[in-house]
Amino acid sequence: LFHEPNSLLTTCRYRTCRKPRAPHASHATLTMRGLLISAVAALAASSFHTAHAFHSRTAPGVRLQSNGVSSRSGVPLDVFRAQRGDDRPAPLQMKGSTSSPAPSQKKGSKAKFALKILTRAALSLSVVALATSAAAPPALASTVEAAGEHLHVGQKVANYFRSFGLPDVAILAIISAMPVIELRGAVPVGLWMGLPITTVLPACVMGNMIPIVPLMFLLRNEKLKKLMSPILKRAEKKSSSLGVGSLEKQWASLAAFVGIPLPGTGAWTGAMGAFLLGMPTAVALSSIFTGVVSAGIIMSAITLAGKKGGIAALAVLALITGREFLASGEKKQDFLEAEPYWDQSTVPVNVYKNKAPFTGKVVSTKRIVGPKATGETCHIVIDHKGDFPYWEGQSWGVIPPGNREKDGKPHAVRLYSIASSRYGDDMTGNTGSLCVRRATYWCPELKADDPAKKGICSNFLCDTKPGDEVQMTGPAGKVMLMPEEDPTTDYIMVATGTGIAPYRGFIRRLFVENTPAAEVYKGQAWLFLGVANSDALLYDDEFQEAKEKFPDNFRIDYALSREQTNSKGGKMYIQDKVEEYADEVFGKLEAGAHIYFCGLKGMMPGIQDMLKGVAEKKGLDYDAWLKGLKKAKQWHVEVY
Repeated sequence: LFHEPNSLLTTCRYRTCRKPRAPHASHATLTMRGLLISAVAALAASSFHTAHAFHSRTAPGVRLQSNGVSSRSGVPLDVFRAQRGDDRPAPLQMKGSTSSPAPSQKKGSKAKFALKILTRAALSLSVVALATSAAAPPALASTVEAAGEHLHVGQKVANYFRSFGLPDVAILAIISAMPVIELRGAVPVGLWMGLPITTVLPACVMGNMIPIVPLMFLLRNEKLKKLMSPILKRAEKKSSSLGVGSLEKQWASLAAFVGIPLPGTGAWTGAMGAFLLGMPTAVALSSIFTGVVSAGIIMSAITLAGKKGGIAALAVLALITGREFLASGEKKQDFLEAEPYWDQSTVPVNVYKNKAPFTGKVVSTKRIVGPKATGETCHIVIDHKGDFPYWEGQSWGVIPPGNREKDGKPHAVRLYSIASSRYGDDMTGNTGSLCVRRATYWCPELKADDPAKKGICSNFLCDTKPGDEVQMTGPAGKVMLMPEEDPTTDYIMVATGTGIAPYRGFIRRLFVENTPAAEVYKGQAWLFLGVANSDALLYDDEFQEAKEKFPDNFRIDYALSREQTNSKGGKMYIQDKVEEYADEVFGKLEAGAHIYFCGLKGMMPGIQDMLKGVAEKKGLDYDAWLKGLKKAKQWHVEVY
């Protein structure tokens, strides 16, 4: 921290080179400063409301995609044709079929959550500013130079620009715009230059924001993105948590990320992170502006009142932010449960049909694989406002925009397993998530992807932006539901690629959320996932965290075909990984475990051959044994 020019400890070191504190300003002066800070914070709060309203009114509609031969997400078109010939169709709708969706929850105004945080923060931080403010200090540059004090980066930069005869206010704005120093390093420099806080704070805020606006638009340029690739990767890693939850939570998270003056955070990193996570530009800019103002208030308190003022300001901010976010995290996820929670008689099925689909709105679309992954896989969060209930293991149908080239009719529905629990990633019950691999076709003659043969629906979904509308049907299916009546039941989950989607919902329900099922679960959930390499692993950070918290109840085994070898020296495919534990898997099934398969259907012959070999060694008739599993509903298959 001592080597970071914009860190808190460096700021405290700026303070040590000041003259003894001047007498406190009059009460009128203090009040005016407090009112100024309050006004700036209130302006920041209102900016979110305005930006959010603007974004809602101007949300882009569904964009038409070029026609072509389609394929289901996660399967290259040529492979998929060999398996099915086209995208997986939706199941036939039976006449007279009914469903009873869970009642949707009341929801307040969309902006209330963020506005409540800002209102409290503005009030509390203004009080801190009033309590810790002092009269503008005399110019400190001469004092420092006379004392021979070591100059920090910001001070050196200020002296350099002073040599050109620039006004101090202009110099301060320039320093605030620099990505290394930013506002948090410029505020103490402004006071060191002898400027009053009423001049320093607005100048630093304006200077810090000036480069952020063009940056958000310049990042859309592919050449610039490629040039800035190493920096963008660092920014994405630092800000990866900002893309979780509703648009309001993303806004509040970004404001806190920018506003807390710690190394590695700030407006530049926040802007790059917001862009990479697909946040709407207007919303991102208003959030960054609020964060910059908050950082300015904190830095003013730290610089004017030293460590005590800084600690007080940070404590207030942490208390308010923590109260808002932790309170929502401690909520019990039980408002979408059946009575009793394991009763599946009210599972919603086919609530929305092809002729009357539901219109969802994209919250975020994020690439979730590394650069060496085979293909692109995206995590897409869709807002359904609580009007499209589903259970873990079900699928949503998606109708891509446009018409088929061959007959001019609308595209058929494609089914995608839902990749979240019924409460959604933000645990409000208002969103759901999909895990989609962009389907492309490599043409050996062109030696490139053939756009005429790309997957219509998967490309549409992977190209969506926040605010885009998605036509949806379902929820479909009951075959992949978890039987929860016996909390000691073992679940064996076998997946290839995006077949991981339903299991993410299972794992969140059992090990992440505070659900009735999680409270009583005593069995073991065992995940087998097959992908090409480590960069292609999906949701590994979430799974490792669950494994660390519940080592006896959650188990993971990966099959990395391009990095591991099987017992025969060949590539490690999913069936080879399961075969390593054949006896244990067989024993669990004999004891009543449920086994699930989701992904490419090509894995099934190898899995069944392996189980058949184990059964024969045990002197069992495999066909009769498998028939028994199916009769007991222990065998769950959804492959494509």
